[in-house]
Amino acid sequence: LMEHSTENKSRNETFMAKFANIYTPIVVISAALLAVIPPLLSGDFISNFPDWFSRALTFLVISCPCALVISIPMSFFGGLGASSKIGVLIKGSNYLENLAHLKTLVFDKTGTLTEGVFEVTALHPTQIEEDRLLHLASHVERFSSHPIAESLRAAYRKESDACSIANMVEKAGYGIQAEVNGQIVAVGNTKFMDKLDVNWKSCKKVGTIIHVAIDGIYAGHIVISDRIKPDTKDALSQLRKQGVEQFIMLTGDHEKVAERVAEELELDAYKASLLPADKVSEVEFYLSQKSLGSQLGFVGDGINDAPVLARADVGIVMGGLGSDAAIEAADVVIMDDNLSKIAQAMVIAKKTIRIANENAVFSIGTKLLVLLLASFGIANMWLAIFADVGVTVIAVLNSMRTLKV
Repeated sequence: LMEHSTENKSRNETFMAKFANIYTPIVVISAALLAVIPPLLSGDFISNFPDWFSRALTFLVISCPCALVISIPMSFFGGLGASSKIGVLIKGSNYLENLAHLKTLVFDKTGTLTEGVFEVTALHPTQIEEDRLLHLASHVERFSSHPIAESLRAAYRKESDACSIANMVEKAGYGIQAEVNGQIVAVGNTKFMDKLDVNWKSCKKVGTIIHVAIDGIYAGHIVISDRIKPDTKDALSQLRKQGVEQFIMLTGDHEKVAERVAEELELDAYKASLLPADKVSEVEFYLSQKSLGSQLGFVGDGINDAPVLARADVGIVMGGLGSDAAIEAADVVIMDDNLSKIAQAMVIAKKTIRIANENAVFSIGTKLLVLLLASFGIANMWLAIFADVGVTVIAVLNSMRTLKV
C-alpha cells in the first residue's frame, strides 16, 4: 500500500506539477528577454549587455522552482510515513488531504462501533425444542464467515454430528437457506421471512433477531447480542475535537438494536435494516448535502461495506477484522481496529497540510522578493543561490517535521 501511495496525488501536489509545467518556460523566456531587451532599448547594446546578461542569469537561478516541487511532495510522503508509524496505512496523498477536512463520518455498526463478537442470549422456538432450533440454525450457517454465523456455531458445539447439509444458498442482506436432512431450513432476518411468505413473530428482547423457518413454516427465532467497543465513546470524542461535526450510523441490523447503540453513543443520526445498496444510497444522499470543501468518510469492515467504502470521499476500514474486499476498496486501513487512530491520523493530516502551505508561502515569497531585487541589479549571484538551493534546503528540513508523530 505504501509503495503505491504516491500514485494518488494530493491537490497541492497536482497543482505543483501543473504549476511547474507552465512556470518553467515562462521564467526561461523572461530571463532571455531581460538579457536582451533592456540593452537594446538603452542604445548601447554592446556595453550594457554583460550587466543585463548577469542579471538574467541571477533571475534564472532564483526562479528555479526546486523548493516547491521537492518540499511539497516530501511533506505528504512524510505524512504518509508518520501515519504508518501509528498503524494507519493511507493509500495516497489525496486521501491524507481529505482526512484533514473530514466533517461527516458514517459508520457501519458491527465490528466498527461494536466488538462484532456476538453471543446467543435467548432461544424462542414455536413448534420445536430449543436445542433443535439452535441445531438447525448453526448447521445452515456452517460455512458462513459472518460474525452471527460464528456465534451460532459457538453456541452449538455438536457440528460433527451425522447431519447432511446440501443446496446452500446465501441471499446477501437477507440470510441463508439450506437443505438439512431433507428439510429446507431458512435462517435470516424479517425481510427474508417476508420474501419466503413466512409469518414470523416479533421479539421484545433487544438484540439481533435471527428467524428460522422449516419447509416454509415458522419455527422460532434466536436472539443474539453484541457489545459496544470500550474505546468507541472516547474515539468519537477525540474526532469531535478534530472538527468532525456529524456522526451517522448505517446498519443492516434491527431497528431497536440500532436505536440503542445510537442513543448510547449519542450519534446524530442512524438508519437500520439496510441492504448494501441502501447504504450506498444513504451515503450518496449525505454527499449531496455536505458543504463545499468538507469531506465525508465511511468507516466499515465487512465485504458488504466495500461499495460504500469506494463511494465515500474517504473510505476507512478496520484492517484486523476487515474482509479482503473491504480493504481493497478502502482508502485508509486501520491495522489494529482502534477507532481513535482516525483522530490521530487527522492530526497528522492537518500538520502535513500546514507544513506544505508553509513551504509554499515561504518559497514563493522569498523568490518574489529576490527576483524583484535581481531585476534592479541589487541581488547578486550569491543571493540567487540562496533563493534557490538555500530555500530548497530550508523547505526540505521543514518538510521532515511531518515524520515526527
